[in-house]
Amino acid sequence: MHALQARIHTQLVPIQVLSVLSLLTVQQGYAKVKDGKLPPLASIVCNAYYWNLAGSEVERTPDGYEKAFQVNHIAHAALVLRLLGSFCSEGNARVVLFSSDAHWPGKNSLEKYPPSIPEDLELPMKPPPDQTSDNVLGRGFQRYAVSKLAVVMWMCALNRYLERDPNLYNITAIAINPGNLSDSRALRVNTPPLLTLLSKFVIKPLQPLLRLVADPTMRTAAEAGVDVIDLATNAAHPGERGYFTLLERDTSSPESLDEETQQRLWTKTLEWARITRENTALAIDA
Repeated sequence: MHALQARIHTQLVPIQVLSVLSLLTVQQGYAKVKDGKLPPLASIVCNAYYWNLAGSEVERTPDGYEKAFQVNHIAHAALVLRLLGSFCSEGNARVVLFSSDAHWPGKNSLEKYPPSIPEDLELPMKPPPDQTSDNVLGRGFQRYAVSKLAVVMWMCALNRYLERDPNLYNITAIAINPGNLSDSRALRVNTPPLLTLLSKFVIKPLQPLLRLVADPTMRTAAEAGVDVIDLATNAAHPGERGYFTLLERDTSSPESLDEETQQRLWTKTLEWARITRENTALAIDA
């Protein structure tokens, strides 16, 4: 980001570094915006992510939580809820969250174990160790997929609270499946060597053909970035809420639409993210 800032010769784009691996750092990272040292927000794009498809052990953050679930869901929720009071009070504003077709059981070819939100909501945050007989890639991908399912369900609950808040109803939340990105860094980091080779010699060079015959959502990260910018600025689908695949409104998985589970996850997320009535502008008890 600093290199990009230098390349376009501007200091008008402030950069604030924070680590989503630490909830304390996330809390500290929003202080400049909250204190009015930066202009009001028009959008938040929650694009930090983590997965590990090559690790044989469950990874935990310094907070003691499963790493993919904290990075992909909890840290974003912690930041968004704290910053809702810093949005522009006029015009449309937006929160863009990243999901994936992985949240829907059976839709992603990397899936070995289907994602689901368990009755015991502590399990995604503090899962037991993997069994030695488990498929390493499969368990790593399942943890990633569960975090993306949580993102969609939390987005649905967030929209309900925003819609009935007279001070924040102009803020809309969207969860986007940006597509399967042929040049994504995700295919080169924390992945088995075979997947890395497939990415380099098959998926990336044959992306146009694969999109035509196998996966219509396959595209480049740059193509996905254009859609995300259009959604974040309300140039696309102004004032709309919900789940999108690429730039089209879509329906998320049946489990993600269960309002009872959405509400349970919402309540638990407030606890995990350490959100109270004192540190968010949203009427979380409504």
